[in-house]
Amino acid sequence: MPNYEFGGTEVPKDASEAIADIPQNRTLMIEKLTADAPIRPDVVGGLKTVEEVFQHFQPRIDVEFQKDDGSFLNEQLSFANLGDFGTKGITGQSSYLKDLEMQKNEYAKLIKQFKSTRLLKAVMENPDSKQAFVKMLEALIQEIDDAD
Repeated sequence: MPNYEFGGTEVPKDASEAIADIPQNRTLMIEKLTADAPIRPDVVGGLKTVEEVFQHFQPRIDVEFQKDDGSFLNEQLSFANLGDFGTKGITGQSSYLKDLEMQKNEYAKLIKQFKSTRLLKAVMENPDSKQAFVKMLEALIQEIDDAD
């Protein structure tokens, strides 16, 4: 129930706000999305949608990834809409990130198989059989490396 005081005038709210508050469990990140510094401020009128803003400014950025072997890989990411900022949007533009995602999925499948296989669980519980299994895997890895 509203609390009224003398001398005040109630002004009903006719419309909801156009911009909603950011939920508490979210983070707003603002960053420069181009490597080029502007020569002078660019005031652009007539842009009515977010897509029009992306189309006009064509934001892109060079990203440097460090690989497992310590080497570096440069890739350029571009943004055409807000969806490009999500995991799928960024991963879809980078061959390096696609490879990492594929590796992650394969490792997740292996872990799931390890957890669901009774025989493998029994092997892992016994230290001697676990050590023998690890040696066998290392020998298989060496054999695969030698075949390349």
